[in-house]
Amino acid sequence: MLVAADWAPIRAFDPIVRSQPEAVYGELLPVLRAADLRIVNCECALTTASAPVWKSGAVFKGEPEHARGLDAVPFDVACLGNNHVLDYGVAGLRETLRVLRQHGLETVGAGLTEAEACAPLTCVSGGTRIHVVNFSEGEDLTASSGGPGVFGWDIPRVIAAVRQCKRKGGIVIAIGHCGLEYVPYPPPYVVTAFRAIVDAGADCVIGHHPHVPQGIEWRDGHPIVYSLGNFAFYQHTDLHYRKTGFCVTLQCERDRITGLDLHPYRITDAGLRVLDARERAAFERAIAKVSRPFKTASGPRRAWEAYLAYYGMPGFTGEVQGILERMKTEPKKAAAMFRNRVTTMQHSELWRDSLTRIMAGDTTGYPAEAYRTVEEWFTRTIDRPATN
Repeated sequence: MLVAADWAPIRAFDPIVRSQPEAVYGELLPVLRAADLRIVNCECALTTASAPVWKSGAVFKGEPEHARGLDAVPFDVACLGNNHVLDYGVAGLRETLRVLRQHGLETVGAGLTEAEACAPLTCVSGGTRIHVVNFSEGEDLTASSGGPGVFGWDIPRVIAAVRQCKRKGGIVIAIGHCGLEYVPYPPPYVVTAFRAIVDAGADCVIGHHPHVPQGIEWRDGHPIVYSLGNFAFYQHTDLHYRKTGFCVTLQCERDRITGLDLHPYRITDAGLRVLDARERAAFERAIAKVSRPFKTASGPRRAWEAYLAYYGMPGFTGEVQGILERMKTEPKKAAAMFRNRVTTMQHSELWRDSLTRIMAGDTTGYPAEAYRTVEEWFTRTIDRPATN
């Protein structure tokens, strides 16, 4: 079973997926095709709708014809529990669901009713029953509440779904779209949630949304992959960790996971490229480095403190001032940005902890190595080696 992160036929990848859908996967295509079951996060609406919603972040859109890019592998399951599937409203979601199903993909994590959005997906692959629970933070108030939406940040409900699936037998995979973008370490609330989901019976928890790779933790023999980074998702940047991601394959026997393999790649203007031996060794060292905090009880919190120190008062005031400036020219956009900061955990926890740190005089200690790692994730470019 293979799990990949964010897929969106946008920017430089739009014409490639339109004209040569296989080409965007490059040297990774044989790895994708070798799996018995392939799961990907569809990080956009696939729709002919032309009117985007007002929301906090960027708006992404693919056309129905872009679904050929999913056929090219082919992917079997599309996760829709993310912050972009409703970028073109309910009409865009409805068309996306129809298009994906017409192309033979099963969907999970979003729906036209609350029951559909929050329902686990059960597949049978190689004689093994596999349950997929897909949830997200429900950014921009997109969590389903009696109507169309995504499976939002309701961890007790996620846990209940995991337990229900486990009672039916088979393997339970929980996939969460959450956390703070571009940061090498997950916020404490993500760590707490992912660990609780494993403790409830999930055989594996996998995260995406940060757009950079994060660490891996083994909890009682069960893997937690905090972020896979970008997949077939193009960003206009030369920053190393936004252009380097990985997918995972899980080896399954009967009702348990017996192994996990990482498949790292570089995201180029022409598509994905498998890392060479030297690059892969460096990637493995980087993953080992960002995984170290999970070896101690206080590690994740102290790594988070390192990011808070990096973000600091300039980061907080710059973010607030930027929104206030936006209010002068695009009040609806600025209102959406402010609303999202106070209603979504990734932003509200950052602001709360940053303000608390400022009030304490910025004296809370943090590991120097973690601070250097944060700095590396935000500044290292593709052509520059790591400094530590």
